[in-house]
Amino acid sequence: MALTNPMPMGPWKVTVYDQEYFQGSRMEFTASCQNIMEYGMENIRSLKVECGVWVGYEHSSFCGQQFVLEKGDYPRFEAYSGSNSYRIERMLSLRPICCANHKESRMTIFEFENMMGRQFELCDDYPSLQGMGWINNEVGSMQVHCGAFVCYQYPGYRGYQYIMECDCHGGEYKCYRDFGSHAQTPQIQSIRRIQH
Repeated sequence: MALTNPMPMGPWKVTVYDQEYFQGSRMEFTASCQNIMEYGMENIRSLKVECGVWVGYEHSSFCGQQFVLEKGDYPRFEAYSGSNSYRIERMLSLRPICCANHKESRMTIFEFENMMGRQFELCDDYPSLQGMGWINNEVGSMQVHCGAFVCYQYPGYRGYQYIMECDCHGGEYKCYRDFGSHAQTPQIQSIRRIQH
């Protein structure tokens, strides 16, 4: 079992398993893991988040589809992947979300790229952006002022997940390509704060 050095702002702790339902080889992490294969595991098939909030990635080096991992148990991939646009059963890297602060989260979404056009400030959870008055199903850019959010491709917190943090990109996501390495469209229809 490998235990990485804690990050200075801690505490974070996640236990990962190479089999479903917390079986097989296990490892604990208190800091980022860029490639689970470097620790002798081929994949993360289940996990338990004990402290902090984490983001898991489909590929190594924090690339591919993103999965927000809040405190709790994830016995199978469906528990963390939710209702994605395509089925994947792979998680190869993960890292803590250092700025997650549910009560203080605040962001501004913009109609167009580079923080242009109509804008709306968010500090709550929105299962449907259109239901709150946003007229289209796309967000051109966004500024995360405080905390962290998870944005979803479809209403009801479904589809691809994009983790937006105030301490990444200086909190500025100037176009959909900044949303994540897997982003192929600016379609975002629901947003929620990440639980601390």
